[in-house]
Amino acid sequence: MSTVATLIGDVVGSRTTPDRHALHDALETALETVNTMTSPVQPLRITVGDEFQGAWTRRGEAVHAALLLRLALLPAVDTRYGLGFGEVTALSDDGAVQDGPGWWLAREAITRAKDDEERTRADGRVVRTRWCEDSPTGLAIDAAVRHRDLLIAALDDRSVRLLRGLLAGRTQRQLAADEDISAAAVSKRVHVDALDQLIRLDADLEVLP
Repeated sequence: MSTVATLIGDVVGSRTTPDRHALHDALETALETVNTMTSPVQPLRITVGDEFQGAWTRRGEAVHAALLLRLALLPAVDTRYGLGFGEVTALSDDGAVQDGPGWWLAREAITRAKDDEERTRADGRVVRTRWCEDSPTGLAIDAAVRHRDLLIAALDDRSVRLLRGLLAGRTQRQLAADEDISAAAVSKRVHVDALDQLIRLDADLEVLP
């Protein structure tokens, strides 16, 4: 038995995707990328259909991984996330089959995310990520990831690419060259679209135990 930060995710609207093989390949590639960029105790993997899961030692690692994965797939594919923190128990000798409050909380969180979407108007900003943990820390993280999603929902495709690049450590000058725009245009987007705030928020969350 161990206490970990758990993540359950799925693809939004996957049943209407015309090329499910391409979707599966894109998801597999993104999962592998985020596994190499973070340090999961249970690497991200597809479980059933369009659903995937993984686990990390710290809360901050799981929250950071969810952001990296969502940005890796946007704008072509959107994903939703349920995150939690609790004990998990291996039910199989190899540890692949698990149960416990950690997974129950992540499942409850993704259910809340789906409920949020159903209550949001078609022209409203959608929350795709929820955190579930019975503690003041859990309530604070849930508020933070919901706020993060609302900021991301306001971004156009270019700003999503810029945010992804900045999180990967690329400079604004490098990103300007990638986008064939001026460095001043990138700087303006960083501030007007609150990309700098998103990066700071991610850094603050990532260090959580």
